[in-house]
Amino acid sequence: MRDLASTLLSWDRFAVASVVGVRGSAPRPVGAAMAVGPSGEVIGSVSGGCVEAEVYDLACQVLESGVPALASFGYSDDTAFAVGLTCGGSLDVLVQRDSPPLRAALSASLDGVPVSVRFEAEGRVFTESWLPPPRLLVFGAIDHATAVAEIGRFLGYHVTVCDARPVFATPARFPAAHSVVVDWPHRYLASTHTDDSTAVVVLTHDPKFDIPVLVEALSRPLAFVGALGSRRTHAERLARLRAEGVPESSLARLRSPVGLDLGGRSPAETAVSIAAELVAVRHGGSGLPLTALSTPIHRTLESHGTDLPQRRRHEGRTAARAAAGHADGVQGAQCGQVPVLLGAREVPRDARVGLGLGGR
Repeated sequence: MRDLASTLLSWDRFAVASVVGVRGSAPRPVGAAMAVGPSGEVIGSVSGGCVEAEVYDLACQVLESGVPALASFGYSDDTAFAVGLTCGGSLDVLVQRDSPPLRAALSASLDGVPVSVRFEAEGRVFTESWLPPPRLLVFGAIDHATAVAEIGRFLGYHVTVCDARPVFATPARFPAAHSVVVDWPHRYLASTHTDDSTAVVVLTHDPKFDIPVLVEALSRPLAFVGALGSRRTHAERLARLRAEGVPESSLARLRSPVGLDLGGRSPAETAVSIAAELVAVRHGGSGLPLTALSTPIHRTLESHGTDLPQRRRHEGRTAARAAAGHADGVQGAQCGQVPVLLGAREVPRDARVGLGLGGR
């Protein structure tokens, strides 16, 4: 739902459908959302097309009635395209109307505040947590960085481009980046917060930039550390890093030359290659063509929506500030549908959409 927040907040009313349970193979994971606006416009998706029409009709009903609804969709030979999942799995969808507390939570999430949203429907309680997006730090203000910033933002990363050369590191050259920093890469990395969801991609091709920032990056528990360059450049880079005292266990984490073998050469094609490796590492994919595999396309997801990278990112977060007089941090009536702004260590370990509990 959070990825729809900007549009949702621009509407005066809406109904939003969220996937709260998945069994077997399904095209969208727990947490996927679709919303219907005041004029019937629609954004997002809950199934990749299989049950969108049925969910849209249900959302229109909830938009008018204001009564939340739960619905289940499974495989049906007769009506698979209309109201069932052709992939053979099943999913549960919760549809709810907008409310002041939900709007407050969406607004807070856009400001980077960790938010846990709690709501009820048909005797069940659901919780969804929204954490700040993972960071992608791109070092080297070259043409490839423009494309990497664009695709990184498309994938949901908060993108920073950093270079020590002010003539190259300008917001005009990197409009997709959330921030553009003029600083020595290693100095900026040493002074910035990272965690085990952060990805670092080094594109500078220059040892005086590459080596110091890679020494710093490989000393941190990051999700991804990659560096662009030829195999010869990689061999020389490894020698320089060893000379700087980087242990072999850390060097083994370096993804260089970065990217999957797609055969492309242009900056855009190189960015797709890098993004493909980022996605594969993030989700544990093999990077092989699906035609070469016989395993399920979509990994089986538990109905409570456990997301290990999300849970890990709770670690070490600072506590969210509560609004005066309200323990949950959201101004408004205290009820079962009030979102709860939580500090990192207060978020339930399973918190995301789909933690269905019995009624109170």
